[in-house]
Amino acid sequence: MPSLKALLRGVLVAAMLVAGCAHAELNIEIVGGGASRHAISVLPFKDEGPTQGNLTPVIRNDLALSGAFRLIDPSAVANVPFEPADIRYPLWQAAGAQSISIGKVESAGGGQIKISFRLMDASQRKQLTGGEFTVTPDRSRQVAHAIADMIYEAITGQKGFFNTRLAYVLKSGRNFALQISDVDGQRSQTILRSTEPIISPSWSPDGRYIAYVSFASQKPVVWVQDLATGQRRAVANFKGSNSAPAWSPDGSKLAVVLTTSGNSQIYIINAAGGSARRLMYNGGIDTEPAFSPDGSMVYFVSDRSGNPQIYRVPVNGGDAQRVTWEGSYNVSPKLSPDGKTLVYIRRSAGNFRVMSQDLATNDSRQLSDGSYSERPSFAPNGRMVLYSSDAGGQSVLYAATADGSSKVKLAVLNGDVQDPAWGPFNNP
Repeated sequence: MPSLKALLRGVLVAAMLVAGCAHAELNIEIVGGGASRHAISVLPFKDEGPTQGNLTPVIRNDLALSGAFRLIDPSAVANVPFEPADIRYPLWQAAGAQSISIGKVESAGGGQIKISFRLMDASQRKQLTGGEFTVTPDRSRQVAHAIADMIYEAITGQKGFFNTRLAYVLKSGRNFALQISDVDGQRSQTILRSTEPIISPSWSPDGRYIAYVSFASQKPVVWVQDLATGQRRAVANFKGSNSAPAWSPDGSKLAVVLTTSGNSQIYIINAAGGSARRLMYNGGIDTEPAFSPDGSMVYFVSDRSGNPQIYRVPVNGGDAQRVTWEGSYNVSPKLSPDGKTLVYIRRSAGNFRVMSQDLATNDSRQLSDGSYSERPSFAPNGRMVLYSSDAGGQSVLYAATADGSSKVKLAVLNGDVQDPAWGPFNNP
């Protein structure tokens, strides 16, 4: 059984060998679940187009990504309404639609457009939600995500997560690129390029900064980059290795892994940099820290019991408590936003799978298939889990519902992706 140190070496080697493309888009494909999905038809918006923003494809992709909806093809129904009064409800019910999304785009003057939207219940013939947005055309994509959020909340009762972003690393030849994108993979931007590995991107709670590890100085150093300005600063560049940054919930601190004392140990530092406070003292390897949502605990991986397992310790130090007991190899912990669920990677029979564990009952379930999965992270509403996995010789992003009932594949075209991280809700 490989040691935790061997695991860390393996992760680094994998990061250095992954081949990919520096520019890619995501292609949503539903690969699991379906029986309990809400049937909805998202009709084209009246007068939408390239200059006004193609809203419909964005909304449809968002809803498909959630795993909670089954999209009814509107071309199968001889009715194209833009107002509630024009809906021929019996036709839509016959097609299996439980709800219908309609809308239109109009000129608002001054270079702006007005986007109107209504979600109607097909059986009760009443409006479930709706709204109007007056924006410049270049903001229509954000409006489409907002509409998808409104639909999601009206149907599920949960806050939507489509107005969020993803971070991930792509590699092409000897070049690494740290990228961010909308949740559907569009509007991807490269925020850092390097001929040396970039790993472990981590979003600040306000979505303004990303911490990551760069090997540009021939050793791992933790950097924090401002996404608005592009400015960055080295916040952990101590003797030895600096890795695995994790933000505190208030954004003021980072947990990092340093080897200044020999073995990998967890330290707490200010997000602006400065001295580091060691969290624990033991002879084993401690790594992969993750704060609890209330900031009181740090979850981490340690081999102190002989094999890699997940533990937690008070943020001010103290005795560590073991959290995972099933399986002999559990790594990469992340907490749900409500602090009730832990996701992590478990190795079993040579396969690395995403697991979800109820922290109150310790019951666990498997979320991923395939032979290799890595880096799970929760959507900010806690309803889905993002991770990367192998599929047909390609590194692929998956998003699974937190209860394991559904899964969608976000295939990165023409390349591989590594180290994905789901960002927080975007600020208005």
